[in-house]
Amino acid sequence: QVQLVESGGGLVQPGGSLRLSCAASGSIFAIYDMAWYRQAPGKERELVATITNDGRTYYVDSVKGRFTISRDNQKNTVYLQMNSLKSEDTSVYYCNSEIYSRATWRRDDYWGQGTQVTVSS
Repeated sequence: QVQLVESGGGLVQPGGSLRLSCAASGSIFAIYDMAWYRQAPGKERELVATITNDGRTYYVDSVKGRFTISRDNQKNTVYLQMNSLKSEDTSVYYCNSEIYSRATWRRDDYWGQGTQVTVSS
């Protein structure tokens, strides 16, 4: 099986920073795009940032210039550095990745369990 495990969430004051990590483990043959999504209470889940396996990135307009997505392919890990945090960034953040599994010999979408980020004074 394949698992995505996030870490790094927490409570931070407006203007502060947090770094989220998401490590993929299990029966992995290959990892393709990796991404971060977020979902605030009462709202739909939205895409925050993506990174391809050769390092090309995409950001939603609301986080451009403040968030940076990166990945370490040796560690099967994706990161989200979040700076200049605002109250509207408060959400549960989810890691997502397209992974070719050795267990199923299929390319599927996998999700982490989510990590809470709260921006408040």
